[in-house]
Amino acid sequence: MSSQVANPEAVSQLHSSESHSSESHSSEPHSSRSSINQVLRLFGTEMRLFLRESQVLIFVFGFPVLTVLVLGGVFGNETGDSGFENINPQAFYIAAYFGVVLAAIGLIMLPAHVASYIESGVIRRFETAGFATWVFPLVQFMSGIAFAVLGFASLLATAYLTYGIPEILDWPRTLLGLGLGTLAFTSIGVALGVFMPSARAAQGLGLTMFFPMFLLSGGGPPPAALPDTMSTVANWLPLSHVTRAIQEPWLGLGDGQDHLLIVFAMLVVATGVWMIKSTRVSAAA
Repeated sequence: MSSQVANPEAVSQLHSSESHSSESHSSEPHSSRSSINQVLRLFGTEMRLFLRESQVLIFVFGFPVLTVLVLGGVFGNETGDSGFENINPQAFYIAAYFGVVLAAIGLIMLPAHVASYIESGVIRRFETAGFATWVFPLVQFMSGIAFAVLGFASLLATAYLTYGIPEILDWPRTLLGLGLGTLAFTSIGVALGVFMPSARAAQGLGLTMFFPMFLLSGGGPPPAALPDTMSTVANWLPLSHVTRAIQEPWLGLGDGQDHLLIVFAMLVVATGVWMIKSTRVSAAA
């Protein structure tokens, strides 16, 4: 169990220095420099908080690396299997697990974190201390991007040391898929967090969503091997489209255009949802 979920008050204590510092300047005219300082201070604190969470470290770093090692070892590197679209299974899973990293960030890391802030009143303290309203969501996006980059780096290092890094056949579209996928799942994570009544509820929902999604969206059996019913369900899962938006241009399975459009739509909808909900939360406070 995450210490963050078990003791929401600890979040408030870890941010007390930021709040006190902002309070001492609350009477000064607002400036771009002070806003940047707020963002950097809060980002540094957020990164320290996340890095203390064993659940975050396990699911963002440990789980994807260990699972891709196991699956790559089981299925090998022989091409010609139609279930893997006639490509190297090890390459198939290495590309797919970049999506699993993003799902861990958006479903496990961020929702409980954001919900704990609302539950313990930290958001209200930020506003009282003079933090600009856009600082908190911006820092969550920065944290999500930072952990995505670290998670991607751990996967690349693992691939380099074991099965080899698959050749990227379409760099621009692959990077676009990674970027949009990162932003979309970060936004989904914030949206889930602002809707959940408590950090425990957010954690439970995130874990419940994560495992079926990762299994059906390319992290378990390859999509071509799924029964028709499971394949239909997989087509409605956000992670399926993020995975394919990365995998198709990377491995030459397609241009990923349709999936990129769906991922972009996910980003827009999730961002709109949490922005509206956050406004209501602030007004209620």
